[in-house]
Amino acid sequence: MSAHEQYAEDLALYALDALKGEDRTKLELHLAGCASCRLELEQLRGDTALLAMSATGPRPPQRARQRLLDAVAREPRLPVAAHAIPRRGWWGWLGWAATAAVVIFAWSLWRDNSALQQSLASASSQAQESTRELGELRKIAAPIIQPEAQRITLVAVKAPPQPQGKAFYLRNRGSLVFLANNMPPLPPQKTYELWLIPTSGAPIPAGVFKPDAQGNASVVNPPLPAGTEAKAFAITVENEAGAATPTMPIVMVGAGE
Repeated sequence: MSAHEQYAEDLALYALDALKGEDRTKLELHLAGCASCRLELEQLRGDTALLAMSATGPRPPQRARQRLLDAVAREPRLPVAAHAIPRRGWWGWLGWAATAAVVIFAWSLWRDNSALQQSLASASSQAQESTRELGELRKIAAPIIQPEAQRITLVAVKAPPQPQGKAFYLRNRGSLVFLANNMPPLPPQKTYELWLIPTSGAPIPAGVFKPDAQGNASVVNPPLPAGTEAKAFAITVENEAGAATPTMPIVMVGAGE
């Protein structure tokens, strides 16, 4: 066996910083006087770096992989007695190339697990937002589609019934959607105010609105006390801030159907 063959396994372990004790000291003394082994050591170190970068960077050259395999193949195959104590730990048994592959594989698993956790967190956040939006849509649609909701049509009191308002009221939830069309334009600094007329007690403000250029307007879910039974809905003209009690005259009114 040549001196280079004798130190082949030690060079592989030394490149991974896995050679310890007396074996490391002997190899370092040999390296001090052997240029060929020093060159082989530098090539092994370069190949190890290329193998480690293959988990995230470009694929290392095929010649680097082959040179690593050749170095392992040159390791002496000596019989080991059943009662003998191994000279080195598991690094020597497994081989330095296989050990590097295990380390790279474990790092890859950790990276993939971290990306999966981030994806799950993003999906959970999107699901919560979708649930919230669906709840808002159901709240708006409830007084329109629920069969027990009151549907009240408001018409003009002193003019032909071109202006019209439609109130959809769900008493048990206090939900109200009001739609109006053909509403007359308002004077400056004035607004329309919608009123809920309960079966008993004073009128309850149910939102202010101004029609657009086509006379269309809407009020969606104003703050109302839940459970209030509506006898009618009415509209008055108020100052822009609205009023706590209606200002006469009432311009539109409609009773429950």
